[in-house]
Amino acid sequence: MTPGRPGALRRAAPALLGYAAVRALGLLALAVWSAARDKSAYTLLTARWDSLWYTRVAELGYGYEVRLPGGDVHSNLAFFPLLPWLERLGAAVTPLSHADAGFVVAVLASLAAAWGIFAVADHVYGRRAGVCAVLLWAVLPVGIVQSMAYSESLFTALAAWSLYAVLTGRWVTAGALAALAGLTRPVGLAVTAAVWAAGITAFVRNRSAASPDGARGPEGAPAGGARLVLGLLLAPLGAAGYVLWVGHRTGKGPLGYLDVQAGWGNGFDGGVAFARFVAAKFTSFPSALAGVGLVVGVALLIRLYAVCVRQRQPLALLVYSGLVAVLALCASSYFGSKPRLLMPAFPLLLPLALALARLRTSRSALVVGGVAVASAVYGALWLNGSGPP
Repeated sequence: MTPGRPGALRRAAPALLGYAAVRALGLLALAVWSAARDKSAYTLLTARWDSLWYTRVAELGYGYEVRLPGGDVHSNLAFFPLLPWLERLGAAVTPLSHADAGFVVAVLASLAAAWGIFAVADHVYGRRAGVCAVLLWAVLPVGIVQSMAYSESLFTALAAWSLYAVLTGRWVTAGALAALAGLTRPVGLAVTAAVWAAGITAFVRNRSAASPDGARGPEGAPAGGARLVLGLLLAPLGAAGYVLWVGHRTGKGPLGYLDVQAGWGNGFDGGVAFARFVAAKFTSFPSALAGVGLVVGVALLIRLYAVCVRQRQPLALLVYSGLVAVLALCASSYFGSKPRLLMPAFPLLLPLALALARLRTSRSALVVGGVAVASAVYGALWLNGSGPP
C-alpha cells in the first residue's frame, strides 16, 4: 500500500477516522477543562513551552538565547529547523501567524503519522492490526502532544513513511524521508540507523540474488543496488548537515551541537541520571509509588521490545524503536519529557495491536474507547498543570 495507489486512502480510512475521533475527544476535553480553569486551550497547544522556541526560530531565525542565573545558556540552536521552516512557509503563503501555522502543521502531520503507522503495521501484520496500532498510538497518555505545535507528530510521520519505504524496497524515498526526519529532531539518528541496517542487509543479500538482466532482487531493491546506495547516502544528510552547521556557527567544530544541548542540561550518560532520579523516588512513601510506576513502565518497555524481537519484526523496525527508546531513557535531560520522547517509538505498540486485533470488534472498541476517555482527561489535566517540558 502506498499513498498514491488507488484504494490506499480507502484502506486506511478506518484507522484515520478512528484517529481523528480520538484526537477530537482529547481536544474537546482540553477545551472544557481549560475553560473551567479560565485558560486558553489554544494557547496551551500553540504558545507554551517548546512551541514558543519553534515560533521564535520561524520569526527571527537562529541566534536567540537565554542566560540563566546559574550560568547555563538556553540557545534556540538546540531546535532542529524543519518545523520552523514549515511554520515560516505557512505564515508566508497564508494569513496565519507562525504559531497558527505550527498548529496546522502538527494537525496535518499527526494524520500523516497515523497513516504511516497504519501502512507499516498493515504491511507487516494486516489491516486490522494496522487500525489497532493507530488507535493505540492515538490513546497514549501523552497523546495530546500529537495536536500541539511540537515536532513529535512531524517526526513520527517522516519516520513511519521512511520505514514503510524501507519495507517496500523504495530506498531513495526511504533515504530522503530519513534526511528530513534528521532535520526535525536529534533522534532522527534512529531513522538513519534503521535505513542503514536494513539497506546493508538487503545489499549483501541482493548481490548474490541479482541477475545480469537487471532484474530486481528481494525487498524490491534493484539488482545493481544503485538506488539502495543512493538511499543510504541520503539518509544521514539532514542531521549531519544541521549539526555541522551549528558547529560552524558556534565555532566549536563538529561537536558544537553537544555544547548547545549541554546548556539545556541535555546529554547522554547511559541512563545514570535517570536511574538516580528513579532511586530518589524511594526515599519517602508518597514518591515511592511514583518510583514503582517508573520501574514498571521501564520494565514494560523492555518486555514489549523483547516481544517485538520474538515476533520477528523487520530489522528496520527493531533498530528504529530500540534506538528511540535507548536515546530517550539514557539521556540526562528533563525526566518528565521521557514519555513524550518515547512517543515516536510506535513499533513497540505492534504486539499490543496484534493482541487487540484478535479480540472481537465490540470488545476492542470498548477497550479503546475507555482508554481514549482516560487519555483525554489526563491530557487536559496535564496541559493545565505542569504540562510538557
